[in-house]
Amino acid sequence: MKKMNRRYNINNLEELHAMVCSLKAEHQQKGDLLLKDTKGYFKQFTLGGLIKKYATPSAFLKIDDKLNISSSLMSLVLPFLMNSTLFKGSGFLTKTLVGLASNKVGKTLDAEHLSAIFNSVKSWFGGSKKKTEKAPHYVDYGIPPDSETY
Repeated sequence: MKKMNRRYNINNLEELHAMVCSLKAEHQQKGDLLLKDTKGYFKQFTLGGLIKKYATPSAFLKIDDKLNISSSLMSLVLPFLMNSTLFKGSGFLTKTLVGLASNKVGKTLDAEHLSAIFNSVKSWFGGSKKKTEKAPHYVDYGIPPDSETY
């Protein structure tokens, strides 16, 4: 580390005290800035920071375009899921055919298809959250306008 030699033009004691105060303030400011930068640097490597950075749908789609993770995963999970739930009591031949078919279907599914399927299923169960507010309409109570109670 290179040592910096600073030259100051100090003529009296008051200028010396002012320079000492200035240097202490500069030292404190640089220390605070260094601490802030260090916290920001370490914050990006925490579990929450990594999840925010890499677990977004756009980042997953970018990774999936290169590696095709979702189709590989679905080609392994879908046959197991189908045979253990829907075709639980069926025979060996049926389970084999279902496994082969669902393996082929699983390879064609990628992250975009899975997210579209998830959104459509979610819309079936979620219903419409946007409710239109009805404008208050005039209610006629049957009292004529020229009566004494009006």
